[in-house]
Amino acid sequence: MSAEGFIDAVAALYGAGDQDDLCAPFLSVLPVTGVAISTLGEPFGPETVCASDSTAVRLDEIQFDLGEGPSWDAMRSRLPVLEPDLQASTSEHWPVTLMALQVIHLGAVFAFPMHVGTLNIGTVDLYNRAATALAGDVVADAAALTEAVSRQVLHRALARREDTGAGAHDVSRYSRREIYQASGMVAAQTGADVNDALLLLRASAYTAGRTVRDLANNVIHRTVDFTDRDGSGF
Repeated sequence: MSAEGFIDAVAALYGAGDQDDLCAPFLSVLPVTGVAISTLGEPFGPETVCASDSTAVRLDEIQFDLGEGPSWDAMRSRLPVLEPDLQASTSEHWPVTLMALQVIHLGAVFAFPMHVGTLNIGTVDLYNRAATALAGDVVADAAALTEAVSRQVLHRALARREDTGAGAHDVSRYSRREIYQASGMVAAQTGADVNDALLLLRASAYTAGRTVRDLANNVIHRTVDFTDRDGSGF
């Protein structure tokens, strides 16, 4: 990677407009197959901001659905989480997510935390199809790019919250609004609080081998009801 190319990538992230692809600069200079950028946790909730391909989307979705994984660890520790050989890994921190990532044949995942000051925003996840260790200078470059994109992601997350708070329709292709809507319906059906209802939704989806988004759509369209749930129909 040339110094000029890296500078161009950083400049592209700092100068990105609201509709610009934030993932492309990472792919232009880093030796990775794909990238996903997402918000995590409070106050923004787990949602993909951009993804370079369908596998990157799935990498995010698995971690969102299960509530564990390298992204969550990176955000909580504020340190990169580097898994150079997922197929050979025996991580005890997120064993269920590890199995799911192995099933989709990922070779390596690298999660870099985004934060602005004391505010945790989310992560940039990089993946490779083959097992690959990142050299120290590549890790440093990825961290610098992550720092550059953090404020853009924060800006977009705040703008989205302001728009939805004003009653605008959230048209993000990665929106998980239906999951939170379904959680509210499950809470009403079961008497659980919303957090427990979301946990129940996640557990049911995992048990059935489905995505949480798919099950949430069934709940919203009332083809699945948790009122007298006996485990069937999922």
